[in-house]
Amino acid sequence: MAPLRIATRGSRLALWQAERVAALLGGDAELVVVSTTGDERTDVPIWTIGGTGVFVKEVEQAVLDGRADLAVHSAKDLPSETAAGLALAAVPERADPRDALVGARLDGIPAGGTIGTGSVRRQAQLAALRPDVRFQSIRGNIETRIGKAGGEVDAVVVALAALERLGLTGRVAEVLDPAVMLPQVAQGALAVECRAGDDETAGRLAALDDPAARRAVDAERAFLRRLGGGCDLPCGALAEARPDGTVALEVLLATLDGKTVLRVRQEGADPEAVGAAAARILLDERGGRDLLTS
Repeated sequence: MAPLRIATRGSRLALWQAERVAALLGGDAELVVVSTTGDERTDVPIWTIGGTGVFVKEVEQAVLDGRADLAVHSAKDLPSETAAGLALAAVPERADPRDALVGARLDGIPAGGTIGTGSVRRQAQLAALRPDVRFQSIRGNIETRIGKAGGEVDAVVVALAALERLGLTGRVAEVLDPAVMLPQVAQGALAVECRAGDDETAGRLAALDDPAARRAVDAERAFLRRLGGGCDLPCGALAEARPDGTVALEVLLATLDGKTVLRVRQEGADPEAVGAAAARILLDERGGRDLLTS
C-alpha cells in the first residue's frame, strides 16, 4: 500500500501528534504541513477570528482537495459538526484531559495577580474561584505561552496533555482537578479525519480507534452540538466511558465573569443521547438558555 499523506499544523505539538498517528499506522506516512488562520493570527483572541475551527479548516482543506489522505487534529479544536465531505475516522487513545497551571499554584497567586489564558472557558472557571485575580489574553504555541509564566503573568493555564506530549511536565505547578476546572470538549484526545467515501483510508484508520476514547469524545461533542455550534459562552465537558458500557458525562456553562457557573451530570448507554440530554437539561432546566439569550 502507498504511504498515507497526513495533513497537520506545523507546531511542535501538532507534529508530535501527526507523528504519533504515523507510528500507529506503522510509520509509513508523509507529513503535509499546513498553516492555519489560528497559527497566523496570534495577535488577537481566538474568538475574534472565528473561535472553534480556526486551527483546522486549512488542514481539512488539504484533505478535501487531495493534497493529503488524512488530517490529524487536537480533537478539542474540531467544530461539533464534522465538515462536509469528511469523516471522523478515528479517535486514538486519549491522554490526560485535565488543565494545568504553570508558574504558580492557584492558591499561590497573589491578590491582584495575573493569569494568562486565551480561553474563555478557563477564565470563567478561575474567576469563579479567584475573583480577585486579573486575566491577560495570551496566544501562541505551548512554549511561547509557558514562557510568560513568572514574568509577564504570574501563571498560565495549558492542557496537561500538551505538556506531557512535549516532555514539559516539569513545568507544572498544579494539575487542576475537573471539579475545579472542567476541560474543553475532547481535550487530550486526537481526531483523525479522512475524505468521506475513502473506504481504503478509513479501513486503515479504523484500527487506530480506541473504543473508550471514542465513546467519551462522542458524548462530549454531542453536548456541544446540542448546545449550539455558535455558542461563544464558556462551556466544558468531560465524559468517562465505563467498563459496563455506560457513559458518565459532566458539562458546564458559565458567564465570562464566573458569577454564574452551571453544571449538570448525565449518564446512559448511548453517548450521543447522553450528550444531547445533558445539554437539554442545562439549557431548559438549569437556566442555561437565559445565559445564551442575555
